[in-house]
Amino acid sequence: MKELSVAEQRYQAVLAVISDGLSISQVAEKVGVSRQTLHTWLARYEAEGLDGLRIGTGTAL
Repeated sequence: MKELSVAEQRYQAVLAVISDGLSISQVAEKVGVSRQTLHTWLARYEAEGLDGLRIGTGTAL
């Protein structure tokens, strides 16, 4: 079985909140990230789609 890319793993977490109606807390705990991280993924997905969930697409300082 093929291992999921980081973007695909993040996408599944985002979908669990958006489509499945699970809470941020539930999903964050399940995937092992903070609630803030999941909020960030959701915002990036809403703004940029799947491309926003890829590694290296964060805001440069």
